[in-house]
Amino acid sequence: MNNFWIILHHTYVNKLKSKSFITTTLLSIVIVIAMTNINKIIEVFDGDSGYKVAVLDGTGQLFEPFKKQLSVINKDIKLFKSNKSVEEVEEAVENGDYDGVILLQLNKEQLPEAIFKAKSFSDTSLFTDIQTGLQQLKTMLVASKINLTPEQLQKLYEPVSIKKVALEENAKTEEELNQARGLVYILLFVIYFSVIMYASMIAMEVATEKSSRVMEILISSVSPIKQMFAKIIGIGLLSLTQLTAFLLIGYFSLKQNMKLLNDGFFEEFGFGNILEETIFYAILFLILGYFLYATLAAFLGSLVSRIEDVQQMITPMTFLVIAGFMIAMFGLAKPDATFITVTSYIPFFTPMIMFLRVGMLEVPLWEIILGIGILLVTIIALAIFGAKVYRGGVLMYGKSNSFKDIKKALQLTKNE
Repeated sequence: MNNFWIILHHTYVNKLKSKSFITTTLLSIVIVIAMTNINKIIEVFDGDSGYKVAVLDGTGQLFEPFKKQLSVINKDIKLFKSNKSVEEVEEAVENGDYDGVILLQLNKEQLPEAIFKAKSFSDTSLFTDIQTGLQQLKTMLVASKINLTPEQLQKLYEPVSIKKVALEENAKTEEELNQARGLVYILLFVIYFSVIMYASMIAMEVATEKSSRVMEILISSVSPIKQMFAKIIGIGLLSLTQLTAFLLIGYFSLKQNMKLLNDGFFEEFGFGNILEETIFYAILFLILGYFLYATLAAFLGSLVSRIEDVQQMITPMTFLVIAGFMIAMFGLAKPDATFITVTSYIPFFTPMIMFLRVGMLEVPLWEIILGIGILLVTIIALAIFGAKVYRGGVLMYGKSNSFKDIKKALQLTKNE
């Protein structure tokens, strides 16, 4: 057992001190800090935010009411009445003095119409707001022609009242669903990237030792099974170290923006009302998903003798993770779909899809336990099978023949 702890410690410390790990961690920390301060960053770059639009009013009477209507829609759009010629204003737009120019005029029915000119139309929101403002101005003028009072006009365009009532007991409200959707979306990315990154790290670690012939020395003193689980747990502790660093820095960074947690970007992603239960299930399924794919990656890595062959060997495993992630992305819009419910019990998809359901729906406890139970049984079965493949795989050298080598590895294990 002493050898097990030596390999575990060696795997953990060596990876912890590696330049690649330190660089990745520091880069990720920068991204975490940037994401948790996104509002401040946007304010820095958009300090002079807003649009400057010149208006040539050919009617002499539409500018003021149009300006009033547009200010209600978007306060960041500033209209400037110009008495210059069309050519002069167009030149000013091309020089960047204005974001666009509006030519206001009346049609045959004496209703407003306009021509909007800009350098490009990559920003569609500006045109949309101008179009909406002009539409409201037209509506107001038509209403005045048929003698509608402002109160009547307001009643005409008043939104219809409709309430959503869920008949299912303990069902989440629309607001709760939106908050849960944003939080689950972020945590799904964490689970997805963690599983892929750390599981691939294990496969690479095993292949590196085999290619450097270190494995020949190790297997003479430590059983391959101990090696496999020592590496899985060692990389697992490494992942927890890295994720803990991200979470702590993210937490303290968010604390500095506590006022923003209930507003804007953070409100949309549900950070203003984080449920402890959701975080618990995120950590649980992250750990279970890691052990599932880490065991798979370890014995796949033992089948290759060259580092270059690792990615090819673990590609099917990567596709499984991607498939689970894509299904989960679909499930964000419809978490109660039968397809989502069924796939949440498929072990390779459970870590992400069952977490999606738990985070967004009121899932019965027995369903959660069943999903976790199936996942645990799969991890144990895969660990037993993987240990046998690993035991024979570490003794195999030469060109890899993909999954045909699994049979050879099992045969070598039986012959020991």
